[in-house]
Amino acid sequence: MIVSASTPPFVTDTKPLPNQLETSLSKPEPPRRPQPNRLKLAYDIVMLIAISIDLLFISIDAILMSNFSSHVAGWLAISDGLSWYQNSLHDPLRTIGGFFTIFLIVELLARWVIAIKDEVYYRWFFFPFVHWYEVLGCFPQLRALRLFRAVIIGRRLHQLGYQVLPQPWINRIKFYIDVLLEELSDRVILTTIYNFRQQLTDSDAHKSLIKSTIERNREQIEAMLLSLLRQELTPILQKLTDKSEGGQLIANEVGNAIQDGLANTPELRRYLRLIPIAGSLIESQLQHIGHNIGENVVYSLNERLLKAEHIDALMVNIAHSIVNIDINNAALEALLASIINDSLSEFEAQIKIQQWKHQDMLNL
Repeated sequence: MIVSASTPPFVTDTKPLPNQLETSLSKPEPPRRPQPNRLKLAYDIVMLIAISIDLLFISIDAILMSNFSSHVAGWLAISDGLSWYQNSLHDPLRTIGGFFTIFLIVELLARWVIAIKDEVYYRWFFFPFVHWYEVLGCFPQLRALRLFRAVIIGRRLHQLGYQVLPQPWINRIKFYIDVLLEELSDRVILTTIYNFRQQLTDSDAHKSLIKSTIERNREQIEAMLLSLLRQELTPILQKLTDKSEGGQLIANEVGNAIQDGLANTPELRRYLRLIPIAGSLIESQLQHIGHNIGENVVYSLNERLLKAEHIDALMVNIAHSIVNIDINNAALEALLASIINDSLSEFEAQIKIQQWKHQDMLNL
C-alpha cells in the first residue's frame, strides 16, 4: 500500500489525556509580574533613600534657619543650641548639599547618554522634557522638585510589588489627593457655570443660543413630537371609529343637532301639518330618522378619515409644523430659558456636593 506524504500512515486517537483535559479546563494562570533588573532595582532604592535624606536635611535646615525658629528657640530658652547649629553645621550641610546637586547633574547626564544609546525616546532631545522635574530640581532654588523623582521611584517600586509605604499611609495620601482634585475641578466647573449664566443674560446671546440649539436638533425634536403624538393622540382618535364612549358621544350630538334642525324648520313643519292625522307622526319619524342619519354619517366619516395611514400622516404633518414654528417667540424663549436655568441649577447643586465628605475617614 502506498501512503502519500500528506496523509498520516496511522490514525491515532486525538482525545486529550486526563492530565491534559484537567489542565485545559482549569482556570488560566494570572499573568506573572515581570522580574525587574536587580541592579536597576538596587539603584532605585539607593536613590530613593539618598533623595529622601537630602530633602529631609533641606527641610530641617530651612526650618532651623528661619526667624520662626529663632522666636521658638528664645521662648524655649535653647537659643544657644540653635546658634551653634547655624554657625557650625549650616555651612557644612550646604556644602554637602552642593556636592549632592553636582552628583544629580552628572547622574542625569549619564542617564541621558544611556537613553540616547538605547533609543528610549523618539528623539535624543526628548529626555530633558520628559524628566523636566529632575532638570529643574538641579537648581538650588527648586530643590523641592526632587520630591517628584522620589515619588516616581516609590510608585515604580510599588508597581513591582514592593511595599514602600504602609498601606494606611497610601490610603490617606490617595484620599487627600482625591479631595484636592475634586475641590479644584468643582471650582473650575462652578466658574464655568457662572460665566455661562452671565452670557445668558445678554438677549442677543440668549436668542442665538436658542436658535442654534433648535436648528441643530430639529430632526430629533420632530422625531420626539411624532413619537409622543403616535403614543398619546393616535389611540384616542382611533377610539372614535368604534361605538365606544367617545365615538358615541360625537355621533349622538351630531344626530341631536340634525334632529333639532329638522324640528326648528318651520317650512317643514307647516307642510307636514297639512297632512291630516299622519302629519305629526311623519314629523316625529323624520326627526328620528335624521338623528340616526347623523350618527351613521359620523361613524362613516370616522371610519374613512381615521384610518391608521390617515392618522399617521396627520401626526407627521402636525409634528413637522410644530418643529418649524417661528422661534422669535417670547413665550418660547422664556420656556427654553427656564429649562436651561433649571438644568444649570440642578447641575450646580450636584457639583456643590462634596463627595469626599461621604467617605468614612476612620477606615482609611
